[in-house]
Amino acid sequence: MNTQEYISSGILEAYILGTATQEEAGILECVMSHNAEVRNAFEETQKILEDLATAQAVKPADDLKDKIWLKISQSQHETVVSTDNLQKTNTIPLPAEVHVESAGASKSLWSKLSVAASVLLVISLGANLFWMSKSSEKDDQIIAMRDQQNETEKKIKNINDKLSLISNPDLQKIVLAGVETHPDSKAVVFWDKTNTKVYLNVQNLPEAPSGKQYQLWAIADGKPVSAGMYSKDKDTRIALSEIPNAQAFAITLEQEGGSPVPTMENMYVMGTVL
Repeated sequence: MNTQEYISSGILEAYILGTATQEEAGILECVMSHNAEVRNAFEETQKILEDLATAQAVKPADDLKDKIWLKISQSQHETVVSTDNLQKTNTIPLPAEVHVESAGASKSLWSKLSVAASVLLVISLGANLFWMSKSSEKDDQIIAMRDQQNETEKKIKNINDKLSLISNPDLQKIVLAGVETHPDSKAVVFWDKTNTKVYLNVQNLPEAPSGKQYQLWAIADGKPVSAGMYSKDKDTRIALSEIPNAQAFAITLEQEGGSPVPTMENMYVMGTVL
C-alpha cells in the first residue's frame, strides 16, 4: 500500500473519531512521525472535522441565562407571596365585640366586612389572571424549546451525515488552495472513485454576493468541465455532480445558475489530483 492509498483508507478519520483500534492508532502515530505527507494529511483532516463541528455548533439563545435566573427569582418570590397571603387570609381580624343594640356600629361593621370581601375577591381574580398568564408563558416556552430541540437534532444529523461521508475510504480528498488574488480562500473536494460523485466542503470562501454563485470545475485533459453549483445546504453532504475523469479542480464565482465556461478572473481556489 502506497502513501496515498494509506491516506485514503479511512484510518485518519477513524483515529480522529476514536474508532481506530489500538494497533491501528499505534501504526498511524509511527507513520506520521516518519512521513510528512501522512502527517500533513492528518492535520488537514482534523481541521476539516473541526470546521464541520464549528459550523454546525448550536449556540444557546442570548437571553437564555437571564430567562433561567428570572424564572428562579419569580418562583422564589411567588412562594413567599403565597405563604404571606395564606397567613394573612387565616388571620383576618374581627371586631372583639359586636354591639347589636347600636345600629351605627352594625352598619360600620358590615361596611368593613364588605370592603374586606371585595379586596379578597380582587386578590383572587388577580391571582387567577396571574397564573393563567404564567401558564400561557410556560406553554410558549415549551413550544420554543421543542422547536429548538428539533433544530438541534437536524444539525446533529447533518454533522453525522458529513462525518459518515468523509470517513468513507473510497473517497479521494483534493485540497483546493487560494489563488494569488485570493490567498486565504480554501476548499476541499471529496471524489468518490466508485461512483464518480463529487462533493465539496467550503472552508474559507467569501459570502457570494446577491445574484452570484460559486461553481466547481473539473479540469479534464486540459479542458474545464462544470462539476456543479455550490450552495451551503449541499456542503459535503450532497453530491454536486459526477466526474469520471479529472486532473484538477477549481472554483469560480459566476452568475447564479452557472456558466458554460469559467470566468478566469473570478477564480478563487484550485488544486491538482495527486
